[in-house]
Amino acid sequence: MKVRKAVITAAGRQQRTLPLQTLVDRNGESKSALCIMLQETLSAGVEEICIVVMPGDQEAYSAAAGELAGRLRFVEQRQPLGYGHAVLCARPFTQDEPFLHLVSDHLFVSREDKTCAQQLMEVASVEDCAVSAVQPTRESMLPYFGAVGGRLVNGRQCLYQVQEVLEKPTPTEAEQRLIVPGLRAGHYLCFFGMHVLTPGVMAILDDLARRQPAGNIQLSDALNHLAATERYLALNINGQRYDMGIQYGLLMAQLGLALSGRDRAEVLAQIVELLSR
Repeated sequence: MKVRKAVITAAGRQQRTLPLQTLVDRNGESKSALCIMLQETLSAGVEEICIVVMPGDQEAYSAAAGELAGRLRFVEQRQPLGYGHAVLCARPFTQDEPFLHLVSDHLFVSREDKTCAQQLMEVASVEDCAVSAVQPTRESMLPYFGAVGGRLVNGRQCLYQVQEVLEKPTPTEAEQRLIVPGLRAGHYLCFFGMHVLTPGVMAILDDLARRQPAGNIQLSDALNHLAATERYLALNINGQRYDMGIQYGLLMAQLGLALSGRDRAEVLAQIVELLSR
């Protein structure tokens, strides 16, 4: 599977300003969260990037992208009809090609030399199918994420055959339907905020949009249908996601970047000094 295009969704009313915030990257440079995300995307070999925005936000996003603005195309989500609908808005851009998809309110920090996007894209290329990045997540965080149930692929560590997908399940739903052998008790495979998706996902979303004209179209519903119709995998990424949209999310994202970067020792010293007071 050759993936040339990426789609970043940034039209959520509560999250749309998060990518415009300035953070200090792992190399010590101040830049927008959007820039950090775009560099993550381009590291995976993507050639074209589309950002789905609310009407009127294109100028702010172009400014936040800096010198990378020329690599971007923009699509507006004119009505707030759900996360899945935002992805569907990019269909004229993706056409009949597979694509990398990232949410704009997350930042990703790899624990190895390859970025999280590179890890995901390499697996999708080898397996030639849709692959979602996931991370074992404690039960208390289920209200913030979609989650998957499935089983380990034979002979592969950290790679799962997806059997079911639920959007923000309750602990009871997760316990009944999303148990994954090998995970410690009270933990579930929740979405990482990054997917490689096939054109079939767009067709499923289009069908959902026709059947739900009032909106609330969820990507998780489309992925649950995909799991029943195509080979669909989940990869436990060797990295950490930081949801900037939750309480203290921006703070934790900044700490995650700082503690995995060149100034780790200095930042740790300052944290210790702060705690000592």
